[in-house]
Order: sequence, then C-alpha cells, then structure tokens
Amino acid sequence: MNVTPLARRPLSCLKTSLLRQARQQKMFSRSLATEVQAAAAAAATSKTPSQGPDQNFYRLVDKKTKSVRSAFALYPPPLAAAGKPLSPPSTTNPVAALHDLQIKKLDPTGARTALFARTREAAKVGDILLVTHRRGGEPFAGVCLSIRRAGIDTAVLLRNHIGKVGVEMWFKIYNRNVAGIEIVKRRLKRARRARLTYMRKPKHDMGSVAEFVSAWRKSRRVFQTKGAKGKAAGQGGQGGKKKK
Repeated sequence: MNVTPLARRPLSCLKTSLLRQARQQKMFSRSLATEVQAAAAAAATSKTPSQGPDQNFYRLVDKKTKSVRSAFALYPPPLAAAGKPLSPPSTTNPVAALHDLQIKKLDPTGARTALFARTREAAKVGDILLVTHRRGGEPFAGVCLSIRRAGIDTAVLLRNHIGKVGVEMWFKIYNRNVAGIEIVKRRLKRARRARLTYMRKPKHDMGSVAEFVSAWRKSRRVFQTKGAKGKAAGQGGQGGKKKK
C-alpha cells in the first residue's frame, strides 16, 4: 500500500509566522499601555476645578493658569473703540451687493440696464438688435432669441445668416468691448415664449437681417450724401487757407 507523504512547510515560512506573532504581541501591549495612560490623564483632569465643557472634544491645557478648555471655545465679540460691542453684520446678500457695485461702475448712466429691463420700452425677444464693438470690426446684427438676466452676467443671444449659414452669438451687455446696442426693428406682436429656439428651424428662420439693417441706416441717415461730402471738403479747404 502506497501512502503519499504529507506536505511539509519550509523553515522560512515558520520563521516569518513566528516573527509576525511576536510583532502583533508588541503592538497589543503598546495599545494597552496608551489606553491606561489616557484613562489616568482623564481622571487627573476631571479632578481639576476649572474644567471646560464636557463635550468629548479635544482639550487644551493652558501652561500659565493650568486651566482646561475645549479646542472649540467660544470667544466674546470684539469691542469697538468706545467700549461697545460691534454691530452685527448686515443680512443682505453679499453676491448681489457686489453685482450692484459692478453694474454701477460699468454702467454709470444706467442706459444698458434700462435697455433690457422689464418695461415696454426695453428690448424684447424677437427684436432685431445691432451690437457695435469698441475694438473695431463690423457690427453684428441679428434676431434676439433669448435674454439671460443674471446681474452683471446679463447677456443676449443673437442669430443671423452669414453666407447662407446660421450664426448665433452671445453678447454680455456690461462688457467693456461692447460700445453700443441699438434696436433696429421691433417685433410686431409680443412673443409668447421667453426663448425663441423654434426660429432655428427652416420653417420659422428669418434668414439674413441685412435688409432691415440697411433700411434702418438709411432712415437714421448714417450714410453721407454728396452734398455733405462737398461741404466737408469746402470747410477743410477754407481751414487750410486760413492756416497759410
């Protein structure tokens, strides 16, 4: 009868297991010692008359007065110059106050705020607006699809066709680079929606608004006539003769 020998563990495995057990015993003895010391310290501090609030917080011992206080101590409010406590802080929203301060700085006359206020004379969705840049470049005109009223971040979304391609651009009304925003044409009827996203579809798309802009410029007499050019040239010539 053949009996297979039992597998025996090598000596290296036995050595590592013994070392691991000895290490665990040392750690256990150390933890017991620290717990005993902590209990003794707690008992000693409980005998002191000046004990802090019992809230199971971390305690701090003052080296000079030997008093125990909590790490989350409550301090009295600071006193003003006259010896009276300071007034409590205002309950207003600090973010809204900051937005109002920035709006007053960027729009001192209040014209931009009034242009997009909730009044009858203000611009509304569906109107054709013309935005002029301060850094030069051709002004951008388009149909106002949406007005995002968010304090200093108030912006409008304009849509136009450039080269038979629909283009939409967001403009922040309080941006320093925006020199002016003008209403080219108002919508005949009030829009029943706050966002005219349906105008992106071919059925409701207005296409290019260049014709409305050119008609508005002619009505405002933006283009100079020949008579005006001649008068300007004559004034320039007279001015040159006077200088001689």
